[in-house]
Amino acid sequence: MNNNFVNRKDRIIASALEIISEAGLASLTTKTLAMKENMSESLLYRYFGGIEEVLVEVVDNFTKFDNSIIATIEAKDISHLDKVLELLKTFSTYYSGYKEIAAVVLNYEEFLHNVNTREMIATCIAVRTNFIRKEIEAAIKEREIVDIFTPEELADIFMGSLDRDLLNRRIQNDNKTHIQVVTSIVDKLADMLRIREDS
Repeated sequence: MNNNFVNRKDRIIASALEIISEAGLASLTTKTLAMKENMSESLLYRYFGGIEEVLVEVVDNFTKFDNSIIATIEAKDISHLDKVLELLKTFSTYYSGYKEIAAVVLNYEEFLHNVNTREMIATCIAVRTNFIRKEIEAAIKEREIVDIFTPEELADIFMGSLDRDLLNRRIQNDNKTHIQVVTSIVDKLADMLRIREDS
């Protein structure tokens, strides 16, 4: 396969993400994608067998990046709580810099209703949540943090904070960036949870 073919496929995926971000998942059709790429629908079919294949590729790219972030953070020699905080801050930095990819998160529900992407998105969400839950369990066990919340509750609180701010950005303008808001929230939560040496 030549590089031009691969590069064009990447550009088509990027355009698909832009359409999802600008107008929602339902607006992504072969017609809108071909128009965005300034090509005929028949030419689009040279690269993808249809919109379902495009969606699978969009989610596949998203999950590969997720897995790479998690693997990188997992390998770091930092506390368990700091791994969770770094994961959330890395996600928020990524979403701030590439707002179109945040559209995947905001369309989780739609991707879960699509037979071709359901399993991929469900697995992605489970991997994220399990990583946070596992690190929180270890943080509690090693007395890094208090156990006023279960690991499952904290995973939901942390991920919910990230997702909620993404949604807020869609419905209102904010003077603070996504990374500033998420950092503020997760740092305050972490500060409340940390066990102090003097206590």
